[in-house]
Amino acid sequence: MGPLTISFIGFAAILVLAFLRFPLALSMGLVGVIGFGELTNYRAAISNIGRLVMDLGQSYSLSVLPLFILMGLLVEKGGMAKQLYRAAYAFLGDKKGGLAMSTVVACGMFSAISGSSIATAATMSKVAMPEMRRYKYADSLATASIAAGGTLGILIPPSVILVIYGLLTEQSIGKLFMAGFLPGMLGILFYTLAVFFVVSRNPSLGPAGEKTNWPERLLALKNVWTTLALFIFVIGGIYIGLFSATEAAGMGAAGALIIAISSGNLKISEYFNVLREASVLAAKLFALLFGATMFSNFLNRAGLPDALLGIINSFDLSAMAVIGIILLIYILLGCVFESMSMILLTVPIFVPLVKNLAPELGLGPDLVLIWFGILVVVVTEISLITPPIGLNVFVLKGVVKNVSVGTIFYGVTPFWMVDILRLAIIVLFPAIALFLPSMMF
Repeated sequence: MGPLTISFIGFAAILVLAFLRFPLALSMGLVGVIGFGELTNYRAAISNIGRLVMDLGQSYSLSVLPLFILMGLLVEKGGMAKQLYRAAYAFLGDKKGGLAMSTVVACGMFSAISGSSIATAATMSKVAMPEMRRYKYADSLATASIAAGGTLGILIPPSVILVIYGLLTEQSIGKLFMAGFLPGMLGILFYTLAVFFVVSRNPSLGPAGEKTNWPERLLALKNVWTTLALFIFVIGGIYIGLFSATEAAGMGAAGALIIAISSGNLKISEYFNVLREASVLAAKLFALLFGATMFSNFLNRAGLPDALLGIINSFDLSAMAVIGIILLIYILLGCVFESMSMILLTVPIFVPLVKNLAPELGLGPDLVLIWFGILVVVVTEISLITPPIGLNVFVLKGVVKNVSVGTIFYGVTPFWMVDILRLAIIVLFPAIALFLPSMMF
């Protein structure tokens, strides 16, 4: 059998196991081990398991995951989301659609600490939804602004998805964080423009709120300075070379703990709950990473990357055409796959192809992978709000019980449309993602 056939059988086996409700980590690991054993021998496959567990388990850079998760959970449980929303509302709330715009901005600021789209969407729905209903916002616009704003959690640093991508591709996590900053800010701008477009067509969907005077605005900013200072300290420290991404994760977790203690919003028992939740989430991500690496080794042994490279060369496609095809595949996969699963399954396949395009794109092999990582995350953001899987939509539906899934999907349409525009801009102008990494100390 050829490499494409062998790889197709492997993917089909994972889909069957997923349909039978096997955990994804176990599915990828099992298929990877059996496939590797069939292509070589099972003694080599078992030896490969031990080597992978030792190499990944002892990886110093892997410690960045539990530390950033802990930082995000301390911020989430410490009630900082409510303060961020109030600060954004103080400046934007008196405009048409201002509460929805405030939600998007607050989601962006909260994402800068939490690093999780699901946590951002779930937390901000409890904070922003009651206010928007009080001012009689349409459910479609209210829920859409939360679902779309929540997607920023996987792009604006620190991002768990970017950490996973960096570990899979052996790229600098600090440079990936810097690369995600400007595209993340562009996402906030485009989402607020989407809100403006919606309310300009129908002002009744997002009535203006009450005007806030300047003393109240300054007071609102005073309440969030610690959160903003933590973000600047962590990301600024990486940028100027004060510490590495792993060290920044430790400093960020310590800073979030100090802020949580000083705010007095958490009881002693809740700190133990945060530690337990962070440990469980980190263990799940480690298991996914182990399984994905085993499956990736099987695909490499089967020769899938070389086979795909040969197919692309036979069609004599330009580098941009190849990038366009890969992104189209991601958009289609995003309609049926959960975001983390999609990245873990596809990144090991596409990265060798993209790396081979570096000379034609005029980028170095490392820079082209950093740029591609941002493209992958932006496409993943789109998948979080597109039907039929749209994970953020279903997370929101679980929190806001009396709004239909169809209403939320209808409301997010302008948001994923501007996301596609943002994706096209980053494809055509790689400097948007690569400017800050190239300027790092």
